[in-house]
Amino acid sequence: MKKPFTSARSPQRLLVASALVATLALAGCSTGTTPAADAPRTPASEPSLEFAGPGGEAPGSLEDLTLTPEEIAEVEAGEFTAAFVWHTSSEFVTAVEKGATAEFDELGIDVVASTQADFDAATQANNLQTVLALDPDIIVATAVDPTSAAATFQPAVDAGIKLVIMTTPPAGYTAGEEFVSIVTESLTQAGKINSDLLGEALGGEGEIGYMYHDADFWFTNQRDQAFKDWTAYSYPDIRIVAEEGFADEAATQEVAAAMIARNPNLKGIYVAWATAAQGVLAAIRDAGRSDIKVVTNDLDATLAADMVDGGNVVGLVGNGSIGLGKGLATAAAYGVLEKEAPALVAVTPMGATADNIVEAWEDDYGTEPPASVTGK
Repeated sequence: MKKPFTSARSPQRLLVASALVATLALAGCSTGTTPAADAPRTPASEPSLEFAGPGGEAPGSLEDLTLTPEEIAEVEAGEFTAAFVWHTSSEFVTAVEKGATAEFDELGIDVVASTQADFDAATQANNLQTVLALDPDIIVATAVDPTSAAATFQPAVDAGIKLVIMTTPPAGYTAGEEFVSIVTESLTQAGKINSDLLGEALGGEGEIGYMYHDADFWFTNQRDQAFKDWTAYSYPDIRIVAEEGFADEAATQEVAAAMIARNPNLKGIYVAWATAAQGVLAAIRDAGRSDIKVVTNDLDATLAADMVDGGNVVGLVGNGSIGLGKGLATAAAYGVLEKEAPALVAVTPMGATADNIVEAWEDDYGTEPPASVTGK
């Protein structure tokens, strides 16, 4: 079996920490600047692989979450229950829940509910009330809207329920106080892997477009910026000649079509995440541009099938979803044990190409890719 994608320029499994704080705010689509292709470039210094959580939390690794045999026995004897209060449904969320549920099973913790809110804060508030009626000891959640979530989740905090966060906590909440820990992926490492996937596919040169998440969201902002920084440093002959922001992933086809029309020499595009990249892929196909290569975050069946077939997609970056779920469940055990957990835990992402998509899919989702990808 092929090994996971890795770059010779740095280890793929490096996790460290920096500072950038923001909140989730899905706003309208806007466009960025388009620098001149022949503009002089300022020599880039090596970017940092540090990043920080929404409250400035410095991440530790998944290996930092450990339980002794005595602690595991104590959790098993506690007959604790857990519930998921998700922001949305997706292959990613399903895989995270799968990893968390498997670990909960190992710890003797029963899952009593799982809800999703279609990115609607009011729906999430209603879901939480439904879950509270089941009196769980643990809630695993991602806040749809951090500001309103502060009031939404306060009854759970007041009831002493241990709140564990995937990526986005309610605004003003602090690790070790209102919630146990945040578990997410290493954002800067994901950006660097994307840069190396596209850089190597282009042979280290060419004009590219950069389609970033144009919203104040700590998670995507740092990941997008890491791609940009590492591209400038590692591939001085690759130029970002078009930058376009988006918040509505349904608008990316139109944004990409305009980008392609204005930049006839474009050879590659980075897109913030996979469902947004589907619109970009459609625009590329409409333009008849088989030469434009695409990289993005998240393993997606449509994009993976295009990649395996030798299409425009040349690389995807997985989230380590199963490991992320395990981390959430283990952090929850810390909570019921009243054991101090790391404020932020980061899981290392994996780069996927056509050569190692089966292994990457199994790492991320715990299953083989669908038949649309493997052709089986």
